[in-house]
Amino acid sequence: MSKIVSRSLSVLLGAFFIFLGVLKITPKISRDLHKDLRTEYAKYTKAFPLSKQLDFKVSSKWYRRGVGITEIVCGLIMVAVPSRRVKNAANVVLIGLKLLNAYSHWAISDEFERTAPTLVFLLMLGCRMVVDYQLAKREKEESAEVAAQIEKKRKAMAATASASSSDVPAAPAPAISKKDQ
Repeated sequence: MSKIVSRSLSVLLGAFFIFLGVLKITPKISRDLHKDLRTEYAKYTKAFPLSKQLDFKVSSKWYRRGVGITEIVCGLIMVAVPSRRVKNAANVVLIGLKLLNAYSHWAISDEFERTAPTLVFLLMLGCRMVVDYQLAKREKEESAEVAAQIEKKRKAMAATASASSSDVPAAPAPAISKKDQ
């Protein structure tokens, strides 16, 4: 069950972030949403963390494109790459982007209606990490149980073999011909 939830969250979140990334980069899907994102990122650059303290300015165009490309790459990883570690790395990057986005909404005093989707997807990314952690923990426990059962069977077989070998003389090992090798 956990594997199904983990895979579903990975695919759905990946597809969502691919969609968002494409919206940020190109107006081909929706001109209105793209235009809205362009105006929002112009506001976000003014609230970029440490830009005033370190005296640098981020271009809203490159900030939006950088976030969009990062979302596309991480979304593709979430959808297509089978490695758990790589998916978790992409998940952490997306959590970082969503935290930056939530900070930007807060810094420009955005309405809650505009901040809510960011918070929802931040929580979904967090839930995916929790489900993945539980799945990894369960797999580790199951493998430890299997190893313990195998060791128990090996010891039981060794004990019966040593008990039977003391009662009955050992049979000579059969000769192996070159044909059998």
